[in-house]
Amino acid sequence: MPSQFFGLNIAYSGLTASNAALNTTGNNISNVETEGYSRQKVTQQAYDALRTFTTYGCAGAGVDTIAIERIRDEFYDVKYWNNNASLGEYDVKQYYMNQIETYFTDDDKLEGFNTIFNKMMNALSEVKKNAGDDTTKTQFIGFANNLTEYFNSMSANLEEIQKDINSEIKNKVDEVNTLGEQIAALNKQINVIELTGSIANELRDKRALLVDQLSLVTNVETEEIPVTDSNNADRETGATRFRVTIAGGQTLVDDQSFNTLVCEARESYEKVNQSDANGLYDIKWTHGTEFGMYGNTIGGQLGALIAMRDGNNNENFNGTVTNLDIPLNTITVQVDDSFLKDMNKCTLSDSGGVISVGNQRFHYDSFVFDQATSSYTFTLNPTKSENILSVSRLGKVAQVGNAVDFQGIPYYQEQMNEWARTYAAAFNGLLTQTGSADGYGNAGSILFTANKATSTDQYQFTTAYNDPAGVSSTDDSYYRLTAKNFAISTDLIKDAGKLATHTDATQGQDAYDIITDLIDLATNKELMTFRGSSAGEFLQSMLSDIALNGNRAQTFFTNYKNIGDAIAKQRSSISGVDQDEEALNLVKYQNSYNLASKMIQVMSEIYDRLILQTGV
Repeated sequence: MPSQFFGLNIAYSGLTASNAALNTTGNNISNVETEGYSRQKVTQQAYDALRTFTTYGCAGAGVDTIAIERIRDEFYDVKYWNNNASLGEYDVKQYYMNQIETYFTDDDKLEGFNTIFNKMMNALSEVKKNAGDDTTKTQFIGFANNLTEYFNSMSANLEEIQKDINSEIKNKVDEVNTLGEQIAALNKQINVIELTGSIANELRDKRALLVDQLSLVTNVETEEIPVTDSNNADRETGATRFRVTIAGGQTLVDDQSFNTLVCEARESYEKVNQSDANGLYDIKWTHGTEFGMYGNTIGGQLGALIAMRDGNNNENFNGTVTNLDIPLNTITVQVDDSFLKDMNKCTLSDSGGVISVGNQRFHYDSFVFDQATSSYTFTLNPTKSENILSVSRLGKVAQVGNAVDFQGIPYYQEQMNEWARTYAAAFNGLLTQTGSADGYGNAGSILFTANKATSTDQYQFTTAYNDPAGVSSTDDSYYRLTAKNFAISTDLIKDAGKLATHTDATQGQDAYDIITDLIDLATNKELMTFRGSSAGEFLQSMLSDIALNGNRAQTFFTNYKNIGDAIAKQRSSISGVDQDEEALNLVKYQNSYNLASKMIQVMSEIYDRLILQTGV
C-alpha cells in the first residue's frame, strides 16, 4: 500500500516533467534561427502503477520523463543530400560554361572568329584584285596573323580556366578532408555522451549539418550501426558506429577514424592531353588507394570540376595491345575508334605521358602512328615506369587517360587544334602545290605554321600523315600544331612577296588562280570540312556545343534548385522550429506546471492538517 506521501511524489513527478518540457520549449525557441538545429521534444510515459492490495487493485504513480529527443526524418535527409550533390554539380558547370561562352563571343564589342576570319577573307579578295602588289599581300598576312593570335588567345584562356579549376579541385579536396575530420571528432563526442544513456541532440545536429555541407561537394551516403555488447549480442551499449562514404562508396569516415585525400601534381612528362596545363592534380588516398576520380557517381562540385577540367567527350586514347618488344621497350596498340585514326584529332601529349595496360601503368617518351595499320607504337621509359614490361600485357586493353562523358576544356582545345591543323594543311597545300610561284618566281612557301616551344624556330611540316614510316610525336608534322602555338611564317611576315598567288609563271605576277582557290577554301567543303561544316563555320560548330552544355547546366541547376527548396521545406516542416507551435507549447506546459504546483500546495495543506492538527 502506498504511503501517505504518495500523492506528493505523484505531483512532484508532474512538476519535473512540466519543467523539462518548458526548458525544451525554451531551447527550441532560442534556436529558431540556428542553422541545422532540429526541434526537440520531451518523451513522457506513465510510471508503473503500484499494487495496492485493495479493491481497486493498482494506483497510478505519476509520470516519467524518458528522453529529450530530436525530431528528424532520415528519409528527407537522404533526399536532400542526393539533390544537393546534383545542385552543386550543375552550379559549377553552368558557371564555367558561361565563362567559356563569353570567351567565344563575337559581337560589336568583341571581335571573335567570324569577324576576324571574314576580315582575312576580305583582305585575300583585295590580293586577288592586284596579286602583284606586295602592299595588299602585307595587309592580308596581317589579318591572317590576327587569326592565329585569336586561336593563341582562346587556347590561353581555356588553359587559364583549366588552371583555375585545378586550384578549385585542391580546395574542394581540402574541404572534404576538413569535414571528414570534424565528423570523426563528433562521432567520438557523441559516443562518449550516449554511453551514459543520454542523447547528444546538439552534437548530432552539428554532424548532420556537416554532412549537408559535404553533400554539396560530392555524393555522400551514411550508415549508423548500433554497437552491441561483445558478450551479449542482444544488448546494445548505447554507442553507434557512424560511417560516411563518398563518391560511390569510398570510405571517408568510419566511426572515430577518417581517411584523407591528397592532390598530387602531374609531372610535365605525365600529361594526359597535348594541350593540358602543367601540374594538373590527381587525387589519391593517403593510404595509397586510388581515388575514383572518373566514376559516374562522384557527383557534386568536385565531380563537376573534374568533368570540366578533364572532359573529353568520351574520346580518350584506347585500344588493344597487339605487339611487344621487350628489349626495345616498345608496345604497339591497335585502335578502332575513328577519331584515333586521324592525326588532326590526336590529343596524345608530345612531351611524354602515362599509358595504362590492363592494371599496370607505364611511362612513354614518344609514339609513332601508322595510318596504314591504324596502330600506335609507344616507346616506354623503364626508369620512370613503376612496372616492368612483360608478355602478360599482350592482348590487354591499353588507354591513356580516362573516358570522361562531358565536353570540358580538353574537348574544346582539341576542337580548336583540329580546325587549325586541318585549315593550315589545306591552305599551305594550295600555296605549295606543284607549279606554285611567288612574286619572285620561286616555289610557294607555307603561310601557317607553329612555333616551337624550346626555340625561336618554326615547324615546316615536312612529314606527311601518310608517310610509310609513320608519323612520330617528334616529327615535323601538323600534329605539332596546336591552337596555342599556331603562327604565321616569319619568312612571309618579313617579305610578303613570298606569298604564292599563281601556278603558271608565264601569266606574270598578277595571276591569281591560287588566291581564287584560297578564297574558295572558306566555303568549299570538298577542299576542307570540319565536323561536316565548311572552314568558315567553325564558330557555329563550337558555339552549338557550348550553348547546348550551358543551357543544359542552367536548366538542370534551376530544376534541382527548385527541388531542393521543396525538400528543404518538407524537412523543415518536420524538424524545424515553428514559432506558433512553440508558443502554444509554452502555454500548455506552463499550465501543466501550474497545476502540478497547485497539487503540491493541496497535498501540503493535507499533510499540515494530518500531521500538525491531528497528531498522526
